Amino acid sequence: MLEILQLTASGFGALLNVTSLVLILIGVCVGILGGAIPGISPSMAVALLLPMTYTMTPTQGIVMLMGIYIGANYGGSITAVAINTPGTPSAAVTAFDGYPLAKAGRGGEAMGISLWASTFGGLISIFILMFASVPLAKVALKFWPSEYFALCVMGLSTVATLGGKEWEKSLVAVLFGLLLNMIGIDPVLGVKRYTFGINALYDGVAMVPVLIGLFALGEVFANLESYDGKQRKFERPEYHFPRPSYYWKLKVPILRAGIVGCLIGVFPGAGGTIASFLSYDVEKRFSKHPEQFGHGAPEGVVAAEASNSGSVGGAMVPLLALGIPGSSTAAVLIGALMIHNLTPGPNLFTDEPDLVYALFASMFIANLFMFIVGQVGSRLWVRVSDIPKTILYPLIFAFSILGSYSVKKSMADVIACLVFGVIGWLMKKYHYPAAPVVLGVVLGRLMELNFSQALMVGGPASFYTRPLTLILFAITLAAIAYPIISERRAAKKKDAPETGAESAKEE
Repeated sequence: MLEILQLTASGFGALLNVTSLVLILIGVCVGILGGAIPGISPSMAVALLLPMTYTMTPTQGIVMLMGIYIGANYGGSITAVAINTPGTPSAAVTAFDGYPLAKAGRGGEAMGISLWASTFGGLISIFILMFASVPLAKVALKFWPSEYFALCVMGLSTVATLGGKEWEKSLVAVLFGLLLNMIGIDPVLGVKRYTFGINALYDGVAMVPVLIGLFALGEVFANLESYDGKQRKFERPEYHFPRPSYYWKLKVPILRAGIVGCLIGVFPGAGGTIASFLSYDVEKRFSKHPEQFGHGAPEGVVAAEASNSGSVGGAMVPLLALGIPGSSTAAVLIGALMIHNLTPGPNLFTDEPDLVYALFASMFIANLFMFIVGQVGSRLWVRVSDIPKTILYPLIFAFSILGSYSVKKSMADVIACLVFGVIGWLMKKYHYPAAPVVLGVVLGRLMELNFSQALMVGGPASFYTRPLTLILFAITLAAIAYPIISERRAAKKKDAPETGAESAKEE
């Protein structure tokens, strides 16, 4: 441990110069901006600036890209809170409670929670990364396709709490999301499915247009339906930003979500979106007031943002220890290392320890810069909701179309965004939650691929002979059964006093 601290101190020493600090700051600012723009994912933001690192030293190039990665993961929450338009897929979970808080005039509180949770969730994951990189990576490597399938099923169990009392509607929504993954080319057999002769559907339904359509356009269409053009009186709301003591009350949810996010981020392919959904479900189960989730619960914003940022450190574990990317952004970072003739893996710790620990130090500095930039800018960003609806709705519509088009420069994605906008509006109209659809889309392809691989590798026995697979299935069953049992116990306790009172009256 002492050696790790000494190497980390030397890493900080290597970055304490104007050039490195400015590059990290630029990376964080660009990342926040990219994350806030719908359609620009963290991986895309890192890839766009990758060519700039060609002329830099390996350390300077990597720390700038790391700043972009960290900033982009937080940036998605800005538009999610302000206008219910998640800038990144994982920020969709932030919108569940962040946007209701903003609508209730607590936008400053939501922005502050998002920033503090993102910062400290990221710091928690860095500590885990520093001291547990190699052991955690070895655990992740032991996961077979059957374990990944079980992990996805465990992710789907969050539907039991996302839907609350109307779990039937949540089940319909998540099945719809899973069915969307059936469109396109079969990942194993390579045959066309439900493309109806439309070439644009060969690659399936893109995630970003679905996300933007369901949340952003769905909200716009729902508001336009009830919009009264005569109501033109505009009052400037007051935004109150909590004091630091307020965030101290959320320390346990931040710590819990940061750890969950980091652990999920370690598994290649899981990423921040799955981490956010699972952490949100965990936090709702621990909460004393689970009924507030989805209606403006601060813990909901904490769970989404702390786990999302925590997944960054988790994704770096297999990258640095084994050379395996834990996320799509980490895959781009592997390309950046190879450009500078560096091979990620166990040898990187022995051959280039200065670079590795400078990377750890840059993550600390990037989180600090993100906190400062976010603290200064949040008072400006939250004012988005001050814009009159006659201006705001056309702007959201324009950004939604632009964000959908920018992913693959395809008009098919724009059409998909509009279609899912209408679907999102209908779901709001008939009180179907949109979150399970996103969950189904995120997990569907991963589930199908790992299910097929598990059958090819070990047959059906893979699902009941591997201990880790059985443990994950058991956790899933417990997660589904717990709310049902709790609800029945609560109903019995409620009925018991009433029965006693009736007996007393008869006597």
